[in-house]
Amino acid sequence: QVQLVESGGGSVQAGGSLRLSCAASSYFYCMGWFRQGPGKEREGVASITSDLDTAYADFVKGRFTISKDNAKNTLYLQINSLKPEDTAMYYCAAEPFSSCYRGADTAVHGLSPQNYKNWGQGTQVTVSS
Repeated sequence: QVQLVESGGGSVQAGGSLRLSCAASSYFYCMGWFRQGPGKEREGVASITSDLDTAYADFVKGRFTISKDNAKNTLYLQINSLKPEDTAMYYCAAEPFSSCYRGADTAVHGLSPQNYKNWGQGTQVTVSS
């Protein structure tokens, strides 16, 4: 059974930083971070492949960095210069190569929630002004 377990969320002041982690029970070629704020739809934040191709949502604007440790089956998201509007539940998601590979567009496709079937339970990030 696939397990994705997020950690690292918390309550921080605006301008602070957090590092989120997602431990996967097995290897996945495509992994991504998503978030869902109060009353909002789930949106893609960043995605990465095992070849370390990455894609970011426009709103990230250099504040977020996604990384992946293939040996540990672990995904990370470094978030700097946090803003109150970053308050959300952050989820990781993952898919194997067979279902996610799209050639050069793989990482960009990884920003769409509908392209994932495997999800973690989420970790809450709350940013106060």
